[in-house]
Amino acid sequence: MERNIRWLGFGAVIRATGVSLILPFAVLYFRNVLGLGYAEIGVLSAVIGILPLAVVLFAGVVVDRVGRHRVLLLSLVVEAGAILIAAYTMEVRSLVGLLAAVITVSTAGTFAGPAISAYVADFVQGSERTQGFTYIRIGWNVGFTVGVLSGGVLIGFLGFALVGLAAGTVLIVSTSFLAFGLEPSTYDRDRTAGVPRGDATTPYDLRNTVRVLGRDRVFLVLCGAVALASLTTGQWGVTFPLYVNTVLHLPYAILGLGLALNGVLVVVAQAPTTRAALGHRHTTALYLGILLYVAGFLLVALVALVPALVLAVFFAAVFVLTMGENVESIPMTTLPSNLAPPTEVGAYNGAFFAITGLGQVLAPTLGGVVLASTGSPLLTWGLLCVPAIPALLLLRLYVVPRIRADANRA
Repeated sequence: MERNIRWLGFGAVIRATGVSLILPFAVLYFRNVLGLGYAEIGVLSAVIGILPLAVVLFAGVVVDRVGRHRVLLLSLVVEAGAILIAAYTMEVRSLVGLLAAVITVSTAGTFAGPAISAYVADFVQGSERTQGFTYIRIGWNVGFTVGVLSGGVLIGFLGFALVGLAAGTVLIVSTSFLAFGLEPSTYDRDRTAGVPRGDATTPYDLRNTVRVLGRDRVFLVLCGAVALASLTTGQWGVTFPLYVNTVLHLPYAILGLGLALNGVLVVVAQAPTTRAALGHRHTTALYLGILLYVAGFLLVALVALVPALVLAVFFAAVFVLTMGENVESIPMTTLPSNLAPPTEVGAYNGAFFAITGLGQVLAPTLGGVVLASTGSPLLTWGLLCVPAIPALLLLRLYVVPRIRADANRA
């Protein structure tokens, strides 16, 4: 594995540990400490996602124009500071302050995402690129496992604020780690020297970026299909833990254990899943990933029929959802870079995150409204799985017949 990708993977372990100590539990702070309702939490989750969604395309352009190295390190510094501020606002129970801090964390991550994707695309090509993204994803999930497991236990003993303080400290360490070891990519060095890349005569021109993106209909329809699917798959991040804790009444420690199982399964199963996908079509992996999410959510609905097996249903659902996440992550992380011209890798990743992020932003609002409207698990999760249907149809009827074969090959 290329040296800089190893550094990104190791940095992801520490960074994910810090973020996951507190951020996955923020929605439960809204409910259990501040006493907010389901619909209110859904709306606030959408508000948290608005600014990151608004700037994500800009973030990809900035990554191409300013450089991967500078954008990544600055975004991580901002992320660490915002987590520390979030810890303070939890201590003083300031809803507005906490919202501002979480929005800042999400926005910083919005800039870091395209920078990391572009870094990997700069250093490796083809199947090695797919494996590079997998390596970083495994590193992230090692940290995620440690973070959520520790957070689920520690919040019950220390409270949200102290755990948030520990999370910010860990993030400062991870940022220092990457600042020390990560080198500028070849693209960064060429950009600084003014060396043209690819076939574009004006490789750093913003109007060229907009023109290229606007003409790539296959890419835009792919983004739209994933955005629709995200209305379903996005329930994993907010609605699922909220439902498990407040409807199924499983405590923080059990929820943390389940989320840790998610991280362990990624660490153990992601690399074999990626190896199995190599040589196959990315769109096939996308179908399968979406269908596994649907199966996992419908499995949660079965708790209405077998309430005595709530723990077994919870952990089985986590297993199926994680396998869906593992499969879907392969095309999600690789396809935007594969479809992009060499001069627009950051912009394509930014555009992909912006359009698909619309589904992620609206998913908690949809989940909150559905949770507040019905007490039936079957109806709740059945409704939340409906958006996956048009997403699968768009992929099958438009994207698959038109996507370039070389870009679609894992």
